[in-house]
Amino acid sequence: MMRRREFITLLGGAAAAWPVAARAQQPVPVIGFLNSASPGPYAPNVAAFRNGLSELGFAEGRNVTIEFRWAEGRYDRLPEMADELVRRRVAVIATGGDRAAVAAKAATATIPIVFMLGIDPVAAGIVPSLGRPGGNLTGVSFLNSELTPKRVELLHELIPKVSTVALLINPRGPDDETAKVVQSAAERLRLRLHVLHASTEAEIDAAFATLIQIGAGALAIGPDSFFNARTEQLAALALHHGIPAVAPYREFAAASGLMSYGGNFSDGYRVAGTYVARILKGEKPADLPVMQPTKFELVINLKTARAIGLSIPETFLTRADEVIE
Repeated sequence: MMRRREFITLLGGAAAAWPVAARAQQPVPVIGFLNSASPGPYAPNVAAFRNGLSELGFAEGRNVTIEFRWAEGRYDRLPEMADELVRRRVAVIATGGDRAAVAAKAATATIPIVFMLGIDPVAAGIVPSLGRPGGNLTGVSFLNSELTPKRVELLHELIPKVSTVALLINPRGPDDETAKVVQSAAERLRLRLHVLHASTEAEIDAAFATLIQIGAGALAIGPDSFFNARTEQLAALALHHGIPAVAPYREFAAASGLMSYGGNFSDGYRVAGTYVARILKGEKPADLPVMQPTKFELVINLKTARAIGLSIPETFLTRADEVIE
């Protein structure tokens, strides 16, 4: 069974009163939940978010209301959805996905925002500091972009004979340095890296066709809510084509992908739920440090490894936090 991983703060946060305007107008506060992806794949994370709220005494339908907005991978919808929540005068906005955090930040400088994202929020200009984020934003960073080179290293370690690796990224995703950083890691490992792009389901299919044409022996899937919402499609294509693939989230390995490596998404959403609850109780987001995972989980699907004819050394398996058989 997968063990829950704890999150720690970078610096201690001091509690202070945060003026939530909506509280004076409505006895039951409303939380706006803005997510870049689709509700189906995120159901366990939403449940974890609710658990975080309940740890501090908030229960949906009793003393708090949650209004959900799902972009379903269509990032162009996020600005209007964020504006809707602002017009609704919600007490707090919880965002899932990098683009959702950017949209919420652009929509309001006063309503507290608790984000859950995979990029470095300081490098992306979302907050000025992890320890004291200031302003109206704080949350959880899973460091998914920073971990992409590590995922390529894991593929290389597992299948050292492979000389060409593909990286799948969403060109409509946040403007980060993932491809550049992974290219540096590939050069260090003496690997040829091909960067493939996809922002629609049809483009995912096309990317796999290209992957086969160029003879890539392994695939690293970039951190993006669009891909997270299409876990089953990605895992099925990788299995069908016999491609060893790694992704940031456990759901990929559980859906027949070979491997995942990253922070525990559900625990991150639980932590975000506790942050929302603390803000509803009067704390300032400016004083709540951005949380980051202290440990990362390696999940291996041994059944998939056998299906694609890959033998995984026992020494590699013993490092896994979970082996799916």
